[in-house]
Amino acid sequence: MQYKKICLLLCLFITVLCLAGCGAEKQKEQSGGVEVKDYQGTTVKIPKKPERILTLSIYSDEMVLGMVPSSKLVAISKFLDDPKESVVVEKAKRVPEKVTDPSVEQIMGWKPDIIIANTWTNMEKVTALRELGFPVVVIGPGNSYADIQGDIRLIAQSISEEEKGQQIIAKMDEIRDDIVKKVEKIPPEKRKSVTLLSVMRQYGGAGSAFDDMCRLTGVRNAIAEVGVKNGQVLTKELLVKSNPDYILLPSYDDKGTFDIDAFIASYLEDPSLASMRAIQNRALIFPRESYIYNSSQDFVFGMQELAYVVYGEEFAQEPNRHISFSGEK
Repeated sequence: MQYKKICLLLCLFITVLCLAGCGAEKQKEQSGGVEVKDYQGTTVKIPKKPERILTLSIYSDEMVLGMVPSSKLVAISKFLDDPKESVVVEKAKRVPEKVTDPSVEQIMGWKPDIIIANTWTNMEKVTALRELGFPVVVIGPGNSYADIQGDIRLIAQSISEEEKGQQIIAKMDEIRDDIVKKVEKIPPEKRKSVTLLSVMRQYGGAGSAFDDMCRLTGVRNAIAEVGVKNGQVLTKELLVKSNPDYILLPSYDDKGTFDIDAFIASYLEDPSLASMRAIQNRALIFPRESYIYNSSQDFVFGMQELAYVVYGEEFAQEPNRHISFSGEK
């Protein structure tokens, strides 16, 4: 009897040890969570390393795809599989859900571990998602090279991929420095001016990512020089006043639903613009928009594209360049 009692006590002791061990292991599995302060100053707790990630813009999608495999994104921007707008088409094809502005109900159905929003995201949606218990991190507008790197750092911290974030930033700096060194050899008198004619008529002035791209590549942003700020509509009067050496024309057609030819014709066939230097010289260029408008780590390839269309073959590059340390082709 005494022997049975001792055996029972030993079994109970071993069971308690096993449960304690399992509890410790479970606690260890739940660790890896972080607490971050987002662009708006909100402290966001992410309880575990995210395995299901949702971002609400094309460029934050590209940032995340530089750090983790596409299988970790529950949905991506519908423009990411459009070769006119994206440098990660093949990665995008692996994510079934393509969206523009998903509803709260859609997002709930995807059950993301983290949501990366932007300053232009509807803040009522952000509040609703947070009240439902989803960690929502708001990143900045990405209006400069420095801003973009700040967003990359914040995203990397939020998804517990800080090392990969640093690798991306180091690669960006390496490519930027190489372009800047080449540009510095171009004499000031040979520097050219450009105007970005965008379907987003409020984009491209002083304070935009494109304006910083011009600064870094030694190209004069003609509309910024005549006082146009980012967010200000580029009127035809201001376009004439800018009188650039080159006009960069758009190719965006919203997957065939927008008449881009009619948009361009409304400018090039307008008699009031006929005196412009670029129009008279037919210095009209269609840069690759997936580079020129890029506000992810691939902004540096936008720099190179701009330098190429203005300064020539020394800056030529292949399509679809993308900085990634995700381990996925």
